[in-house]
Amino acid sequence: MPLSDSNPSVASPPPSSDAFDGDAAEHRLREAEERLREAIEELQRRQRRAKMLHPPCDHADESCIANAIGNLCQSFLLSYGVRVGIGILLRAFKLARRKSYSSLIDLKQLVSEKDLIVREEACRVGLLFGGFTGSYHALRCFLRKWRKKETPFNVILAGSVASLSILALDDSNRRRTLALYLLARLAQCAYNSAKSKNKFHLWGSSWRHGDSLLFALSCAQVMYAFVMRPESLPKSYQDFIQKTGPVAKPVYKAVRECCRGSPVDVASLHSYLSTVKGADFAALQEFPSIIPCSIIHPGTKSCLAQNAYATSNTFKKTFPLYFSLTFVPFVVLRLQKFMEAPFRTSWHAVTGAVRSTAFLSCFVGIFQGAICMHRKVASQDHKLVYWFAGGLAALSVLLEKKGRRGELGLYVLPRASESLWYILVNRRILPNIKNAEVALFCACMGGMMYYLEHEPDTMSPFLRGLIRRFLASRISNPGPPSTRNSSYNYLQTLDAIKKPNSQNQEPESQSSEKYNLESIPGL
Repeated sequence: MPLSDSNPSVASPPPSSDAFDGDAAEHRLREAEERLREAIEELQRRQRRAKMLHPPCDHADESCIANAIGNLCQSFLLSYGVRVGIGILLRAFKLARRKSYSSLIDLKQLVSEKDLIVREEACRVGLLFGGFTGSYHALRCFLRKWRKKETPFNVILAGSVASLSILALDDSNRRRTLALYLLARLAQCAYNSAKSKNKFHLWGSSWRHGDSLLFALSCAQVMYAFVMRPESLPKSYQDFIQKTGPVAKPVYKAVRECCRGSPVDVASLHSYLSTVKGADFAALQEFPSIIPCSIIHPGTKSCLAQNAYATSNTFKKTFPLYFSLTFVPFVVLRLQKFMEAPFRTSWHAVTGAVRSTAFLSCFVGIFQGAICMHRKVASQDHKLVYWFAGGLAALSVLLEKKGRRGELGLYVLPRASESLWYILVNRRILPNIKNAEVALFCACMGGMMYYLEHEPDTMSPFLRGLIRRFLASRISNPGPPSTRNSSYNYLQTLDAIKKPNSQNQEPESQSSEKYNLESIPGL
């Protein structure tokens, strides 16, 4: 019993009065901080309502005008540099093909205005991107101050009005192509948004090769238009297909006249065949049922040899173009990565160019082979043959990476839509509205900016990164403004006091944020 009586006195010493006083003081301090926080927040709300302050801009270190002008100049120089760089690299390949290697270091021949005519086009491209970027930032600031709030309407309106910079391009065909390209991209974003919210789902969109199917349908329309309705395609696109393929222009004209039942221009065809060694003039007729292979490829009697020649020759002709389009954006748009690993970046550019060139070369070979195959089994030509031949040749897109196939499909889709648009307007099914492409571009760009700001996951990573890079925007990569009032700073201090151990508990997360390039404005 004495032992049991002594245990409580040893196990539980009397509590200290200093500990109670410390806990009570800390509790009172927390209550005072909470009351002070509530008072400061209420004061800020009253000041905002009294003075009708607009939401703060995201460029606190400089004025709105300086921010807009800076972004305009940055985007102008970036896009101008990309276009000039591509032109110089193509010029260097042209000189190297002539085996004039000494002229590669001669600036008079490499970048002379006589041979390198890109200054006007580069300026127009720079004004398009730079004008849009500067106007967009200026309008965002103006609407934020004028409407006293930041809403999606500000983004859509600023993007739509700033898109008037497309008038820097004087070619309506190019403007129409860009407008239809944005329309396809906007439809993609809208569909992805609706699908993510379980509002709409298109049957077949989850197919593994749905992107290849889209590319095939678009190519079928484009190749049909090139053979039967070439005027429905932009002149530059016609020239590109004509120079890439192995069939001469007079032959395509004869095929078109044959399919329509019109008399073939024998004189023009005879003039072309006279320049080809070993051509067969006996096959020339004014009303043929089909244009034979001896006229389509008069220099080669074997169709198989002609297809192999067309494939290899296309690779030689288009590799400089694809290498320029791959390497220059790699260097200009990813300069930091290029400086860190120049050989690795160059290797990626070379392999990408080889893959894309192989895809286009196989496209030409398959299209040529399908036309020759038809002539082996049929005696009557039909215009739909070229539609199916284009769709069959598009299967070469399987040589490209999976991520590139969808991009190629959405690139060719506007060309096919433009051709269809022209045909429908020409047949007076659709009205011909002047500058309709400008209005369409503005409306689509407003929608694209909305998705970029509020639903960026609905956009493809390639397009999202490209727009953000050209925007050079602190809106796209927001960072905390540096100049704030004292009440804001005090609230931030209170938050830091409440989380004293967060830095010690999460060192890895802070390290990743420190070296996160996406958090750096403009990258």
